[in-house]
Amino acid sequence: MKNVKNLIAAVVLSSISFASFAAVEVQAAPVGEQKVGTISASAGTNLGSLEDQLAQKAEAMGASSFRITSVTGPNTLHGTAVIYK
Repeated sequence: MKNVKNLIAAVVLSSISFASFAAVEVQAAPVGEQKVGTISASAGTNLGSLEDQLAQKAEAMGASSFRITSVTGPNTLHGTAVIYK
């Protein structure tokens, strides 16, 4: 029974980690990848939520990585990013 619980936990954790690697934030243009467009998003006052929204949009566009190019706003943050494949 304990082995079954461990196996189920391993499967769940593996599926979660694969989902998080769909679109990775990078600090510079990735070698071997090409710029395929730009995206923008608006979020609350939290930079983490803006990064999450940009990552979701990058993933929806089929990008393997994205680089945030600007963040503005005193109350509601707005950001743009370049996406790469």
